[in-house]
Amino acid sequence: MTPTLLGRWQTRLLLLATVGILVSIPFATGLFGNKSNLVYFWILAYVAIFGLGWDILYNYLQKSRWDRDWPAAYQLFAGIWEMVFVFCGVKILGFLPIPIPKNELSPFIFLLHYSVVWLAVFISSQSIMRIIFPRWRFRGGKWL
Repeated sequence: MTPTLLGRWQTRLLLLATVGILVSIPFATGLFGNKSNLVYFWILAYVAIFGLGWDILYNYLQKSRWDRDWPAAYQLFAGIWEMVFVFCGVKILGFLPIPIPKNELSPFIFLLHYSVVWLAVFISSQSIMRIIFPRWRFRGGKWL
């Protein structure tokens, strides 16, 4: 499947709003030894918001490939880049506002949360989306 820009946006928002939230609930409730807070949902929101912009770049880069395909390895690199960008924005540079003190989010927990969410979204996009929306692949990733 070669996703269109609208298909990328729809898939990203759908998966982050469903799978991302479900995976973030254990982190937000404090099951991993941290205090119960909503920082993980803010991180999801930033990934979704900035991801809409990144998808424009990814769509442009994908069109420059001879087969117009976006291999899974590129998705992994894109996920790593997005993680570094959001982490630097929240933790190091502090230009992304989160309504809790920044010292309550350890780098390890951030990495764990982002990795688990990314893996769940990736697996869902490669499996569940094809089952629930059988024509999703043939519509360029659009599910509406």
